[in-house]
Amino acid sequence: MAHDPVFLITGAGSGIGAATARRAAQAGHRLVLAGRSADRLQALADELGGRGRAVAVATDVTRWEDNEALVAAALQHFGRLDVAFANAGFGAARGWLKETPEHWREMVLTNVLGAAYTARAAIPALTESRGHLLLTGSVAGRRALPGSLYSATKWAVTAMGEALRADLDGTGVRTTLIEPGAVDTPFFDDPGEGRLEPDDVARAVLYAVSQPPHVDVNEILIRPTAQSG
Repeated sequence: MAHDPVFLITGAGSGIGAATARRAAQAGHRLVLAGRSADRLQALADELGGRGRAVAVATDVTRWEDNEALVAAALQHFGRLDVAFANAGFGAARGWLKETPEHWREMVLTNVLGAAYTARAAIPALTESRGHLLLTGSVAGRRALPGSLYSATKWAVTAMGEALRADLDGTGVRTTLIEPGAVDTPFFDDPGEGRLEPDDVARAVLYAVSQPPHVDVNEILIRPTAQSG
């Protein structure tokens, strides 16, 4: 329906983003799906109802122009934006001598600047709708992991969530930081037992989004029962 809320998700092509898209669609949201894999996004958009219900927008969140275009696409297709989930991100091996400097650069730009860009692009439309802004943090953003620059990026996202909440005070826009523990997603090369499923995290996202307007769930830290750290 034309009045159904509009839910934008970056990193929507797989893992937590795709699972959240499916949960949001079931809850009646129209979807704006962003990511780097146009084919994967389009397949998900088709699965979730096609152009009347879901649109795919190829997006590199490290480019400000792409974030502007993403929000513009949401407004062009659906006329509003109610929820923006800055979920795009990826990791790196632990150890200061692991990975390449180029990998580090791309990770920092995606996980930190990309999330900030997505938030900045979405805030005017979310302010108009008194909507909801969510960020994907991590348990690694609550405790420093040895040798992990990824952990440092997620500490930055933790701070970003609180900085945004304070900045948006009085606008009616809610902010939520989603902090998963180990999740069985393509993020890991060796999916193991005892991890969360992406849908477990998606349910947490929808829990926050489904609260009444006067309730803002600022943080959700969600670990597998079997995770000790």
